[in-house]
Amino acid sequence: MDFMQKVIGITGGIGSGKSLVCKVFSILGIPIYDADSRAKSLMNNDLVLKESIQNLLGEQAYTSSGEYNRAWVASQVFNNPELLKQLNTIVHPRVRQDSQSWIQKYPKAPFLLYEAALMKAAGDGNFFDKVIVVNAPIDLRIKRVQQRDKRTEQEIRDIIARQISEEERLKIADYVIENDEQHPVLEQVLHLYQEIGEI
Repeated sequence: MDFMQKVIGITGGIGSGKSLVCKVFSILGIPIYDADSRAKSLMNNDLVLKESIQNLLGEQAYTSSGEYNRAWVASQVFNNPELLKQLNTIVHPRVRQDSQSWIQKYPKAPFLLYEAALMKAAGDGNFFDKVIVVNAPIDLRIKRVQQRDKRTEQEIRDIIARQISEEERLKIADYVIENDEQHPVLEQVLHLYQEIGEI
């Protein structure tokens, strides 16, 4: 689907500070679609999607109160790439449909941000004009997540190991924001805000 509106993807590994960068863009008036949060909401509230997930994984995919049973599902797909792929094949098209409806609501914004943990290069099966990658050194990312989530260093390293590498992520970047406590984030965001607004 072609949009008149510019849509910029933004991604980064756990602890990179992607949420902080998005918050700054939001303060500047840029609408942000949080794909991971929307996916969670849809998996809990979209009846057709719920039924499809239950057909794939069984009744235990939801608790007795009807909430998505995230921990149980994670335990089922963690070491089963094929099952995870099937789950994503159900969820991703619904999120894409939801995001396309969302985009239509903001015809006057300078551009829109689409925030997600997993992302391909702009134009590679998506509707992004450009992709921003938020980057930070591994040790700093671990420290941030420890402070935020109270996880152990090993738990965080395991999560990072399951995500795509920084090298792979940087390959899809049209823009990189260095959130390493050496380069001021605000200056980088303001620069991109102007640059993207002009493309």
